[in-house]
Amino acid sequence: MRLLRFLSDDKAGYAVMEDGAEGFTEVAAGVFFGGGKGGDMKRGRYYKLADTTLLAPVLPSKIVAIGLNYKAHAAEFNQELPDEPLLFLKPSTSVIGPGENIVYPAHMSHRVDYEGELAIIIAKTAKDVTVSEAPSFILGYTAFNDVTARDLQGKDRQWTRAKSFDTFAPMGPWIETELDTGDLTIETFLNGERRQRGNTADMIFTVSELVSFVSKVMTLLPGDVIATGTPPGVGKMRPGDTVEVRVQGVGSLVNTVV
Repeated sequence: MRLLRFLSDDKAGYAVMEDGAEGFTEVAAGVFFGGGKGGDMKRGRYYKLADTTLLAPVLPSKIVAIGLNYKAHAAEFNQELPDEPLLFLKPSTSVIGPGENIVYPAHMSHRVDYEGELAIIIAKTAKDVTVSEAPSFILGYTAFNDVTARDLQGKDRQWTRAKSFDTFAPMGPWIETELDTGDLTIETFLNGERRQRGNTADMIFTVSELVSFVSKVMTLLPGDVIATGTPPGVGKMRPGDTVEVRVQGVGSLVNTVV
């Protein structure tokens, strides 16, 4: 099942959509969370997908992102494999949805990169969760672009500014609730040309391990996002470019750089 947020007639709403459907059914705001995954939701009006605008599927309190979580990506940057997940944060103000513009901060940066990723959406408050418990705290998954000002990342020697500009966290197009994350293809296309291709089988830390580890550092709240890291092939974008992140079993996230 797919869960989404949408805009119709200047009104934002929440909805559920069956896989392969051409439309979706509105549900009450907030009922995504708590672990129900849509099964017990009271359904409302039906909308055609073509008649609405999709929004970022959640409004997280925080985005916890993982660095160097693919063996091939670590090799690409000539980095040793980490012993523990490498965490950094992106602010909620960096979130945009499918079709929205990534704003290139030309006043500060001259190298902005795409990083296509699988993202985890948290269903309910998680603190000190074990690896075996982790799946019950996951609402589902979406595509994510960890947009990065690469020159600032090197200049600052820490990642906050490089990762935190407004519009630097595109996600969507929806949340897929049923997904086997052990063997998924992740691809990124720049102006229709494939630049990244990887598989979650190459991840150093699994989805459940990441949820457990992060929850032992900070409390995860409903709607929070964990971006699980990027495969090799990251590269630069320029204004006018269109970037697409495809996650097998989820769909495509498309944004244009302005």
